[in-house]
Amino acid sequence: MDVESSGVNARAIGTQRRLALPLLFAALLTIPAIVIEQSDAGQPWDTIASVLNWVIWAAFLSEAVLMLRAVDDPWDWLRDHPLEVAIVLLTPPFLPASMQAARVFRLLRLLRLLRLGLLTRRLLSTEGIRDAAVFAVMTILAGGAGYAAVEKGQHLSTWDGVWWAIVTVTTVGYGDAYPRTDAGRVIAIAVMLVGIGFIALLTAAAAERFLRTQRAEQRESDGVEERLELILRRLEAMEIRAPVAESEQ
Repeated sequence: MDVESSGVNARAIGTQRRLALPLLFAALLTIPAIVIEQSDAGQPWDTIASVLNWVIWAAFLSEAVLMLRAVDDPWDWLRDHPLEVAIVLLTPPFLPASMQAARVFRLLRLLRLLRLGLLTRRLLSTEGIRDAAVFAVMTILAGGAGYAAVEKGQHLSTWDGVWWAIVTVTTVGYGDAYPRTDAGRVIAIAVMLVGIGFIALLTAAAAERFLRTQRAEQRESDGVEERLELILRRLEAMEIRAPVAESEQ
């Protein structure tokens, strides 16, 4: 049950809406964090994965703290949001390694976050597309530079790395350069996920605009039909009253 269906105050609803997008990114970051850890890439990737783990958990902890301060009854919020509570209690980075598998609970938040109509509308808006485009460009530049740095055996320049990132993020895949190290494969996974996600977002935005235009035309058509029916009913009423008036005369 989310805040908007719980009948709580406007402050809590506004807090949930503001946190929706940051928490979506935090949940998505769980994927590269786990991939890096499982790749045994060594330093500095182990440190990066550890930092990501702490940042993600801190984001969910911050959500719980802010929501408990915003809602009218904290106990009701805790009872209605068992997944959020489980993420905070079962996935802190300081737990033993044997319990780190519980981090998959963070990915379950995607199901709830993606159901939020406000978040969907924001992502598909002009501002959402612009922000996603900026994020994709930053991924290309950072991913390309990082790829060139870790793939030392290929003797790539930074421009070569950026070219590889562009080819990868657009899912073209010429094959003139491909990762040969674990670190390079991790970067490739991140770049591919961003590329696929951005293309999917563009497709969804185009479909949403098309459907919105269709709905507007349908509403306009329905309005014209209603007005025509009203005119016809009035004409029929006038035809019925006319003979009555003539007989009275």
